[in-house]
Amino acid sequence: MTPQRPVLFVNPRSGGGKAARANLAERARERGIDAVTLQPGDNLPALIAGVLEDGADVLGVAGGDGSLAVVAAAALVHDLPFVCVPAGTRNHFALDLGIDRSDLVGSLDAFTDGVEQRIDVADVNGRLFLNNVSLGIYGDAVREPGYRDAKTRTLLETAARVLGPGAPAAGVELTDDVGRAHRDPALVLVSNNPYSFEPPTLPGTRPALDSGQLGVLVLDRPAGPKTPGRSWTTPELEVRAPAPLHAGIDGEAVELVPPLRLVARPHALRVRLPRS
Repeated sequence: MTPQRPVLFVNPRSGGGKAARANLAERARERGIDAVTLQPGDNLPALIAGVLEDGADVLGVAGGDGSLAVVAAAALVHDLPFVCVPAGTRNHFALDLGIDRSDLVGSLDAFTDGVEQRIDVADVNGRLFLNNVSLGIYGDAVREPGYRDAKTRTLLETAARVLGPGAPAAGVELTDDVGRAHRDPALVLVSNNPYSFEPPTLPGTRPALDSGQLGVLVLDRPAGPKTPGRSWTTPELEVRAPAPLHAGIDGEAVELVPPLRLVARPHALRVRLPRS
């Protein structure tokens, strides 16, 4: 069914200004899509509430993965279709949806000539995420001021600090699928559906978004010549710790209060994709 009141939120600063360079808001309005351009200091949840009151029947966003999650959460609550326009820096979610990340304007076809399907989402302590939650090295790195501009360098510097001699232990503990406890791992990555690192799938992508499972990857701290790690899938996971934890949720720095309860929500989100 063709949407009657589609709305697209546009972050003109995401991805170094991709949406602005493509005149995305203007191209959207030419298609009959109400484009809301975000300004510094705007309250995105409040803007979403406003368009819902006006009868919006499809919610889309052109921005980074953090903005995507906010709009997707509202679409889920109101059982509305969600549209992802890949205007962020890396657009991991768009890649795993199968959207052509090089065709920003073409992705608007999801509103006017789209097909709908249902995919999984996941949440941590009630907060929705589309991609992943990270703890440990990455969870600390995303809090650093230089992370956006120099991710690799910041990650290496954070790893040296977090894993170096005398580094304090956070007391993180979780149990894997064979009953083994992992205490103070260097990295915990929990994803909405598991990542694949085997051919023919592009490394670091998710071949499916509808398995109903979380993917869990744990890298334990170095001990001896090897750094043991383990990956598994599960519909839910609990992470314990004695104090709040630094985390990255879809690339956004947050602080989470344990215990962390991560849960897969199968087929919860309606998404519209370009027919092409």
